[in-house]
Amino acid sequence: MYIEQGYRGNLGLWKYLVLPTGFIAFMVLNYIALINSPVSVEDMMADLIAQVGTNTVLIMVLLPLALGLFVVLGWTKLVHPQSIRSLTTAREKIDWSRIFYAFILWGTLTAGLTLLDYFMSPESYVLNLNWPAFLKLAAVAILLIPLQTSFEEYLFRGHMMQGLGIIFRNRWVPLLVTSFIFGLMHLGNPEVEKLGPGIMVFYIGTGLFLGIITLMDEGMELALGFHAANNLVTALLVTADWTAFQTDSILKDVAEPGLSWDAYIPIFVVFPLLLYFFGRKYGWTNWKERLTGRVLSREEARKLLKEDTSW
Repeated sequence: MYIEQGYRGNLGLWKYLVLPTGFIAFMVLNYIALINSPVSVEDMMADLIAQVGTNTVLIMVLLPLALGLFVVLGWTKLVHPQSIRSLTTAREKIDWSRIFYAFILWGTLTAGLTLLDYFMSPESYVLNLNWPAFLKLAAVAILLIPLQTSFEEYLFRGHMMQGLGIIFRNRWVPLLVTSFIFGLMHLGNPEVEKLGPGIMVFYIGTGLFLGIITLMDEGMELALGFHAANNLVTALLVTADWTAFQTDSILKDVAEPGLSWDAYIPIFVVFPLLLYFFGRKYGWTNWKERLTGRVLSREEARKLLKEDTSW
């Protein structure tokens, strides 16, 4: 009943079009500007970092998205109007234990796999740790990255997922559309320029994974924790001269960048294993219905939860 939580607001198609249309238009214009620039994204970031420093550039990258979180939450609360709880989950209250569990689990796995690669291929890394610079990075990252990732989750797996589900009256359309647009959002990343369009499989696949755990778990909590851990641990642990997050991290990847089979391991191996693990832990059943089934009408949802007058 997660998508049906959108019925708790005052419905109107335009309410679900304004934010996604504005964000997509911004990303398209940004991408057009980048591909028409005589300077590569990598060189552009290198010049900017040389001028103002890595932390300032990180703030410039994260701050607009972090502020976007308050736009989405404010729009939900004031325009729909709908509670933040019902945008987040179908449960009676937000399950913070799920958020922290997914954060700790994926943060530990990400750190462990990175350190394993470091010890197996030490020639691919240099120790980059400078404590004063790292502590400044940690302050910026811990403050802004959870806001940035939460913005993306509330926009894609929250606002757009519920809106598209109610419009199309099924679950597979919002799942696929939000995953595809989430992936396309990363087209302007320097990783795409460096590794080629094949890396889009990773971004779209990650969006699909986050959408699946949201629909199967009837809430965004696992996706919120996972996404925050993914970006935060990556920013603190390892950087490279060709990534979106160029930071004063502990390690620096100096290997020659290239797209190989190992880039797809998370999508085709790790994420399916995580789905199996989460499914067993939280007792997920009826996968086909939850991922592809129809969305109830407002009247059906009200009858099903007739004791809840907020419908």
